[in-house]
Amino acid sequence: MDLILWRHAEAEDGLASEALASADLERPLTPRGEKQAARMAIWLDRQLPEATRILVSPARRCQQTAAALGRKYKIRPELAPDATSAQLLELAHWPASKYPILVIGHQPTLGQTIALLVGLSDLDCAVKKGAVWWLRNRDRDGLDQTLVVTVQSPEML
Repeated sequence: MDLILWRHAEAEDGLASEALASADLERPLTPRGEKQAARMAIWLDRQLPEATRILVSPARRCQQTAAALGRKYKIRPELAPDATSAQLLELAHWPASKYPILVIGHQPTLGQTIALLVGLSDLDCAVKKGAVWWLRNRDRDGLDQTLVVTVQSPEML
């Protein structure tokens, strides 16, 4: 199974007075973030199999990032900014899904999921805004392994 984790592109900063989660969900991409999303979407569109399922946080910035790809996606509340890696993995049916899964979400959830799957001693992994981590599960001599297929950032494309 392939699990592709895409952190939303650069978004507007939240105002200090915005304490409500609903206000955070409405933050849009910056013009730079729109360019990051478009650049990564071009690369991803060439790489992703047609059967890829795309799951997106309800945050506006994640939906805008997904829209740059131009493919159908499902908004899932389980991927909101306060999501856990356990919620993400359950939603993606890791490692049993028959389809590749692309998740567009947030830090620290994405970094924590990567750290868990690749066995990092630190419980978190830094993920740049707009970056993609492509992970693959395989069986090697009866043992499940997670491979890092690629890591891409929009600045490197």
